[in-house]
Amino acid sequence: MQVTGKVVVVTGGANGIGQALCETFHQAGAAKVVVVDLDGERATAVAESIGGAAFRCDVGKEKDIQHVIELTERHYGPIALFCSNAGIGGGFDPMSPNAGGTSDEPWARSWAIHVMAHVYAARHLIPLYKARGGGYFLNTISAAGLLSQVGSPAYSTTKHAAVGFAENLAISHRADNIKVSILCPQGVDTNMLKNIPKGPQSNDGNLSPEQVAQDALAGIEAETFLILPHKQVIDYMRKKTENYDRWIGGMAKIQAKMRETFRTK
Repeated sequence: MQVTGKVVVVTGGANGIGQALCETFHQAGAAKVVVVDLDGERATAVAESIGGAAFRCDVGKEKDIQHVIELTERHYGPIALFCSNAGIGGGFDPMSPNAGGTSDEPWARSWAIHVMAHVYAARHLIPLYKARGGGYFLNTISAAGLLSQVGSPAYSTTKHAAVGFAENLAISHRADNIKVSILCPQGVDTNMLKNIPKGPQSNDGNLSPEQVAQDALAGIEAETFLILPHKQVIDYMRKKTENYDRWIGGMAKIQAKMRETFRTK
């Protein structure tokens, strides 16, 4: 798919990967880029810098996503590409004594943003895409959805669920000419990364948001389901499935090393 002349929506578009996606799609000739974020003021600033539009939205609320879709279609035309990019890094605690945690709150918020936001976008866009013969979803997930995330069971679990939903979305609607890509980087130099403990997500280097956005654009143009800005991830996936027990043992060693580091700080 070429984004030139198309209407594109990007959630979590006010900073980080989302902002870079907005700027990249604008540079690629999108007709209108709609910047969506919980931080409405920052979303407006990004939109003004690229001649786009902005909406404040909590992606964990279905009515907010429905509202964005309806207003975008009414004022700017049919959405061709919906980038469900918003994410949070809450719940990271390498020293947690229990993977189940002590509260439902981080699980519920992660589930709403990392899973249900994708579901809501699909729920309200698929009928429109079907009616006009196709459309595209880009879901920003994370290599954590393919591997794991030491120190955050909620993040890892919901990112795995996001991969599962994207797979089903692609399978269920291939015949409807609805395309799906998932963007799964490791460490990216964003505020979210800076606000969580250093971990294996940065072992292969932190990419710039701009580089990740360029990789996303290339993947969309090629209509590739799995977009991996960190090419090493495919080898890690192979090793994981070749010997799951060995992989779990290796991840447990990484967890132990992280905990030792935090104890000595």
